[in-house]
Amino acid sequence: MKAELREVLPGRPNVVATVPGRDPRMVLLESHLDTVETTGMTVDPFAGTIRDGRLYGRGACDAKGPLAAFMLAAEELAAGDPPPVGVVLAGVVDEEHAYQGVLGLISDLGDAPLAGAVVGEPTGLVPATAHKGCVRYTVRALGTAGHSSRPDEAVNAVALMTRVIDHIGAAAPDVPPHPLLGTATRCVTRIRGGEGPNTVPGRCEIDVDRRTLPGEDPVEVWRRDRAELAALIPGRIEVDEPFTVDYALDTPAGSPVPAALRRALEAAGRPATVQGMPFGTDASKLARAGIPSVVFGPGSIADAHSADESVALADVDLAARIVADTVRSLGSRA
Repeated sequence: MKAELREVLPGRPNVVATVPGRDPRMVLLESHLDTVETTGMTVDPFAGTIRDGRLYGRGACDAKGPLAAFMLAAEELAAGDPPPVGVVLAGVVDEEHAYQGVLGLISDLGDAPLAGAVVGEPTGLVPATAHKGCVRYTVRALGTAGHSSRPDEAVNAVALMTRVIDHIGAAAPDVPPHPLLGTATRCVTRIRGGEGPNTVPGRCEIDVDRRTLPGEDPVEVWRRDRAELAALIPGRIEVDEPFTVDYALDTPAGSPVPAALRRALEAAGRPATVQGMPFGTDASKLARAGIPSVVFGPGSIADAHSADESVALADVDLAARIVADTVRSLGSRA
């Protein structure tokens, strides 16, 4: 197994390893190296404490557990006879922010003959062929600042924004539900406003998170939202360009790699019915590049980013065996 560093951002390389197979076709095993902040954690975020069969620390399940499972699977496949198809193992950066790691990986892969990809995330060892996309943007209410002793001479931007927030809470996206993902959602995730306790605020901002379904274009969703929200208080509401645009995933369950993963799960006595996930992953970027992708890994998304994030080590081992069997089962079917 040959591994190399491929710099994506200054000082932040992807790590890519290859296991040659008997067939020139390959399977990508991809997961991310980066994690989120450690503020408020109740366990040592970097000690890797093992207790009662679980490993604790930041990134334990999101996504060091899945990545460790992929590494174990690749190690097993490299140790014996060449697998029926080759393996590309990739640990990428920047998944939690701007996806530059997976985009750099896609560029590096070029026209490699990939049958598909397994993307490592904490799915509870179930195969996920669909997940929501996302568009995030900032909304700004423009009032007129003034002294709080004479509020009638000012226009309170926070008060204006409450009308926008109430509307967002009451007006659900008008999109048919997806069979695996349910409904599209829209919510306010952050608010900023006010200069001091004795000043009527002239400006207030919110960030909006709109989760999209397969078939929706996030940029078109933002355009419609911009027109809708600006019309609530004409001349007083601005909607910025999106700062996050991520497409949804909807891989056919019968695609070679998802089908192989399901066979491996069935052989291990695990549930093999495909599911959808509400969160986004690198899989949607791979799929848009023509690489059919399925999301799979040990751990629960409920533990991701949590104060006591952890993953069961037995699940990491089981995931490794299932992924190795997935590669083996492809053979002539890839």
